[in-house]
Amino acid sequence: MTALRPPGTQAHRQEQLRAAYRHCAQIAARHGKSYHLATRLLTPDRRTAVHALYAAARVADDLVDEPGADPERDLADWSRAVLAELEAGWSEDPVRLALVHTYRRYGIPVEHLVDFLAAMTSDLDVTGYADLDALDRYMWGSASVIGLQVLPVLGTAPGVLREEAAPHAVALGEAFQLTNFLRDVAEDADRGRVYLPADLMAAHGVTREQLLERRHDARFAALMREMVAIVRRRYDDAAPGTPMLAPESRDCVRAATDLYGGILTEIERADYRVLDGRVSVSKPRRLAVFARRLTAAQLARVRVTMANPKSRSSTGA
Repeated sequence: MTALRPPGTQAHRQEQLRAAYRHCAQIAARHGKSYHLATRLLTPDRRTAVHALYAAARVADDLVDEPGADPERDLADWSRAVLAELEAGWSEDPVRLALVHTYRRYGIPVEHLVDFLAAMTSDLDVTGYADLDALDRYMWGSASVIGLQVLPVLGTAPGVLREEAAPHAVALGEAFQLTNFLRDVAEDADRGRVYLPADLMAAHGVTREQLLERRHDARFAALMREMVAIVRRRYDDAAPGTPMLAPESRDCVRAATDLYGGILTEIERADYRVLDGRVSVSKPRRLAVFARRLTAAQLARVRVTMANPKSRSSTGA
């Protein structure tokens, strides 16, 4: 990529960049409580980068889920802008500026962003998926590439190639999104979308109309039970990847996995009644997971710093 010299003095540009990352952190804190809490276990440079990736995904997703007068045009305009700015190296939009800086700093392939934007665009027209294979194809852009975006930020352990960890990062991205799909069945149905495989719904006698009417019954509970088992297998597929990550990043991923996996447990405890209201992990539970991982994360940072004093984290700006 060639860099465009951004406007203003270097001090002014640095302040814009810091403000952009702060703005992304606010978005992450407001919309992804479990996710944001887990990122506090990361080193500062990694944390701000993950906030940038989260905020950009959230903004694009909101253009689809909370559309204005012309969501297709709004998303297309945003997509064209961010891709042009990624090439230029600067943006006046705070979320896109932090995203551009993160992509360039960590050498994240632009193809991941292109695939993500394509998945968001498909949400404007596609309202359901015939089977799990079709849902997986959608999730390549909406979830798998999110895991691949984050992987260069988290880093890998000495001697571990990024390509070795990539399949597990993909599986974790899918597990997180599938968890969201199960939690948000009612909200998605209200938007006209169903992220439960149609063939499994038919096998259990569950219809789209039932989801819209929020009618819980034994058939829906059986469908959700099967889906929870599918999602747990994705978490199992992701698990071998955590030891492949840089030591100072592992506890963040473990915390995020515990918290998102905890949503599945809460769905089970609620007898799969996700049509009645949003199921979530309680604040005390979130804080307990964070506290349990905090000491381990701090020790990992100390060990890495002692082994390589030049590895101290930067501010992310």
